[in-house]
Amino acid sequence: MNKLIIKGGVPLSGEVRVSGSKNAVLPILAGTLLADSPVIVRNVPDVHDVSTTMELQVRMGLSLTFGENMSIVIDPATLENTFAPYELVKTMRASILVLGPLLARFGRAEVSLPGGCAIGARPVNIHLGGLEAMGADILVENGYIKARCDRLKGARIVMDQVTVTGTENLMMAASLADGTTVLENAAREPEVVDLADFINAMGGQIEDAGTDTVKIHGVEKLRGCDYTVLPDRIETGTYLVAAAITGGKVLIKHTDPRLLDSVLAKLEEAGATIDSGDNWIELDMVGRKPHSVNIRTAPYPGFPTDMQAQFCALNAIAEGTGSVTETVFENRFMHIQEFMRLGANVHIEGNTAIITGVDGLNGAPVMATDLRASASLILAGLVANGETVVDRIYHIDRGYDHIEEKLASLGAKIQRVPN
Repeated sequence: MNKLIIKGGVPLSGEVRVSGSKNAVLPILAGTLLADSPVIVRNVPDVHDVSTTMELQVRMGLSLTFGENMSIVIDPATLENTFAPYELVKTMRASILVLGPLLARFGRAEVSLPGGCAIGARPVNIHLGGLEAMGADILVENGYIKARCDRLKGARIVMDQVTVTGTENLMMAASLADGTTVLENAAREPEVVDLADFINAMGGQIEDAGTDTVKIHGVEKLRGCDYTVLPDRIETGTYLVAAAITGGKVLIKHTDPRLLDSVLAKLEEAGATIDSGDNWIELDMVGRKPHSVNIRTAPYPGFPTDMQAQFCALNAIAEGTGSVTETVFENRFMHIQEFMRLGANVHIEGNTAIITGVDGLNGAPVMATDLRASASLILAGLVANGETVVDRIYHIDRGYDHIEEKLASLGAKIQRVPN
């Protein structure tokens, strides 16, 4: 197990390229199971969750070939089994995304109940209820979801809460169903739209992805395609906050500003100067200290829960007092105790963190508790006096592509060392 050692106080400067979206590529990799011929997926990030997904695909018998420039060729024709074991699924909640495509394409699936970050309950009942509405027989037994069907049938499904993975799983299942499926109260995230675009590139017929009512007209079969994953908006936001928190100036390349409206608005409110083009964003905070901002997380297009911890770090050293309210996950303030070890002034009231900025944080050993909390601790370390040691960084490796190398290229004093 490794840890990161950070010596803070260096304003970041330079340019960095953003990788493909972790949250988009995982459902797309699952969606390759729907095809009857090889699929090329490009702009694949080098993160542990992708490695876990590929290991799961290999266990199922799929053929994977690595190409140039972060591309993977996946041949689903070699599939040998439809079993997703606990030892893989337990580490990554997105593993449940193989359930829908396996059931739609092969009529059977046995998938372990999922694990992942301990940030709150994320029940799978919406996935299962939707599949049952399409005609699947489902039994949950001994920690496994065991599903069977003939061909799934189109259905109208009203989801009782907005769920990204639920929308994605049911969208994939419906793409090969007999008839039209309507998903109401669907998630609107860009990653959902990317999955729909991928399925349509394979010959699918999905309409209105990105709205709260998605229509999926089932087709007889889907073919292979060549598809490029969209850039990671959360990685982009994390590096923008890194520049803002250190008083730096950074150019983010190969990104999409349109995916970050709520984040960019809050960074401007914090005092940053932001310029952008079709595929780049530049943030300038040189010579200025950020102002505190109030944040309330919400499903897209609201402020993303995956950026909440990073803005907690920004508020910790900003001028004034800001409140951060978490409405998506009920257990996503575990990083706050670690911030307080660095000298942050934080008070928790229910699902709201009230943060009064301090003149400076002081380096200390801290422990990562989940993926985005890991990123926020790194950000705090970048601005803290002295040395900050971030332990349990396997969390950060799940979703950030070589974060310490990218930060170092911007001037950060950060290194990975073994424990």
